[in-house]
Amino acid sequence: MSSPESAGHGSATQAPIEYADASPEVRAVYDDIMATRKSDWVNNYWKVLANHPPTLRRMWANSKEVMGPGALDPLTKELIYLAVSVTNACRYCIASHGAAARNKGMTPEQHAELVAIIGLANETNAQAFALDLQIDDKFR
Repeated sequence: MSSPESAGHGSATQAPIEYADASPEVRAVYDDIMATRKSDWVNNYWKVLANHPPTLRRMWANSKEVMGPGALDPLTKELIYLAVSVTNACRYCIASHGAAARNKGMTPEQHAELVAIIGLANETNAQAFALDLQIDDKFR
């Protein structure tokens, strides 16, 4: 019997494709992931996407572009990603981007403040939606 932490939880999830079992096309993406991240491993998100190489390529290219150098610093990008992941209740993404944020310097104090902001934003967003608030002219 599988544990609650096992892949798929009885869903339609496909098995991760390990590097040794990957096609040359998939290995090329894995190699780029490891080189870009200066890492010696590929996480399960990419390994499962490898079941459909066009999706793997597209999502990795998009991730590299969006999360790469830009106007926002790397920690800010991870904090935003983490906030959206919490709001979307994606446990995998919370773990992945929480680790990335810590690796980019997120402190326990920053994490606590982020969680408070996420909670406040979700509560006030729900209230504003429920109240069908009209947008103030000064906000336009």
